[in-house]
Amino acid sequence: MIDRATVDRIYAAANVVEVISDFVSLKKKGVNFMACCPFHNEKTPSFVVSPAKGLYKCFGCGKGGNAVTFVMEHEKLTYVEALKWVAKKYGITVEEREETPEEKQRNDDRESMMIVNAWAQDYFVEQMYGTDEGLSVARSYFASRGLTDATIKRFGLGYCPESRTSRDKDTMTQAALRAGYKEQFLVDTGLTIKRETGGYYDRFCGRAMFPIHTISGRVTAFSGRALAGDNKAKYLNSPESMVYSKSNNLYGIYFAKSAITKENHCILVEGNIDVVQMHQKGIENVVAPLGTALTIEQVRIISRFTNNITLLFDGDSAGVKAAIKGVNLVLKEGLNVRVVVLPEGEDPDSYARTHSADQIREYITNNQKDFITFKSSLYAAEVARDPIRKGELIADIVNSIALIPNKIQRSVFIKECSKIMDIDEALVVSEVVRKSVGTRYGDEAREFVRREQAQQQHEAKAFEQAVTLGKQKAGSSMTELEREIVGYLIKYGHLTLDYREGKATASFNVAESIFGELEEDGVFFQDARYRALMECYKHHSAELGVGVKVPEHYFIEIDNPEASSAAVDILTEGDNHKQSAIWKEHDICTESEEERLGKIIPKAIVLYKSKAIEAIISSLGEQLAGLGDEDEAEIARILEAIDALNAERKKIAHQTARNIL
Repeated sequence: MIDRATVDRIYAAANVVEVISDFVSLKKKGVNFMACCPFHNEKTPSFVVSPAKGLYKCFGCGKGGNAVTFVMEHEKLTYVEALKWVAKKYGITVEEREETPEEKQRNDDRESMMIVNAWAQDYFVEQMYGTDEGLSVARSYFASRGLTDATIKRFGLGYCPESRTSRDKDTMTQAALRAGYKEQFLVDTGLTIKRETGGYYDRFCGRAMFPIHTISGRVTAFSGRALAGDNKAKYLNSPESMVYSKSNNLYGIYFAKSAITKENHCILVEGNIDVVQMHQKGIENVVAPLGTALTIEQVRIISRFTNNITLLFDGDSAGVKAAIKGVNLVLKEGLNVRVVVLPEGEDPDSYARTHSADQIREYITNNQKDFITFKSSLYAAEVARDPIRKGELIADIVNSIALIPNKIQRSVFIKECSKIMDIDEALVVSEVVRKSVGTRYGDEAREFVRREQAQQQHEAKAFEQAVTLGKQKAGSSMTELEREIVGYLIKYGHLTLDYREGKATASFNVAESIFGELEEDGVFFQDARYRALMECYKHHSAELGVGVKVPEHYFIEIDNPEASSAAVDILTEGDNHKQSAIWKEHDICTESEEERLGKIIPKAIVLYKSKAIEAIISSLGEQLAGLGDEDEAEIARILEAIDALNAERKKIAHQTARNIL
């Protein structure tokens, strides 16, 4: 862990213009610098770098942050990795907390294993191009698959010799030992198998080699392809180790990450050779799972670069089954998924070899289907003649819909399922809710939740009718309100304003009012970014004193990349107060700035408290739904808490309506 003092030195040294200039050609415009945004395609520059404030902001795609978060975003590094990158640029020694002997040994072992893997990749390349066996066996194999030398070298493909003249088949291991690499790390990486009877065996002997890279480009493992005529498994991957977990890696991710980000779309195929062929054809946003079914961890890796995934699989039964399994995993993580099945007898490798990039893209565009259309078309013939099979298919689709975390998306797919499968929408809704809630809840608990939700909807509707707040009204999300309140805090927290209600006038400090009101009811921000900015303000305000403005750079340089980007968004809205959309249509434009703030800020706080209490009630309702008859005391406690919260919420609603109207 990097200590705070070192982080502060890195931020103090980092010049945002110098750092970004390493990746983007900046042109000076006034006091700032501009360029076309590196994060999305544009012809008119909207990417602005402010050396005075130490931040960057794209007014096209919305991305923004400081020098460190730029390196994170552009290079897809972790926060610590980005800090080290910037530190290295400015010659700063990164001081991390002292490691225990065990931690140091483990880290040393990990690094030794990665070094062995790097050596092995170079060795395999040398064996393929520098030996007769490699040229005749492996290079000819890759040539038969249509791969060029440029593609082979880009992916670091190679060959592990089979040692046909040696009974031991340990040529690679012996070469590594002669080069000074330890047996321990050759065995731990899985490159070498140690025989029980003594001696060694090269795990990948006689195989064409595909190095597996981490996101940052280091070789973490290998996948070996058996060559024609070999009576052994087609593909063999490195075993799980300290440096490699197949469920946490994707083949080709290092080469695909920039294209995935640029196109905001990832194509997932089945095999290594599929990835290589598609990249050679010019379609580079392509990755593959590593000899295993798609995992949650792999989906989450993709989600770092895009929310859109297309599953491109063979037209055979195995490919279709893989597509079906992958769909639910992607849906569960909240990503958008489409499925494309290639013509029968084709796979991405063969299809890429016989079609141009434009033809491949056109096929994907014209044949991609959402999961409901995919599943329904897949079994259309069976469903048409078998009502029972239709019921099973509907149940399967409902199971998939229930996994989707986004309520709006669930609603859209419910309507689509109802339309495609010709079934009553209310019935689909009921089944999705039942699957979401789970069969473990009793009828009484579900009925209570139904009544409570109905009551909340009734009260919310009445509240919205009483509280007219422009287009967004009282339905503004908690995240929007949290962002708004943090904006007031950062920009105006030091001010003391007058609040008028009727003929009465009261003065309040913005920061003290925000913290006091929320803490009084035990309400805490849900969004981690805004919560971090609140804590940052509280910390520095305590040092500076009430009435002193907290400098903006504290928020931009906060030790939290997401919070820093959020602060940049807030601070780049404009130097003057930008009237919130929530209040815009209601407030009187002739009021002075301070008069307007004196009315807006208390309203925002009260409205947020109301919605926070509503969320707590909802959470308690979910807890209640999971209880049984034996939990009588806990049920009574929760019901009492809900009653008290409802009373408080109604009081806040009346107060808000009175203040606003």
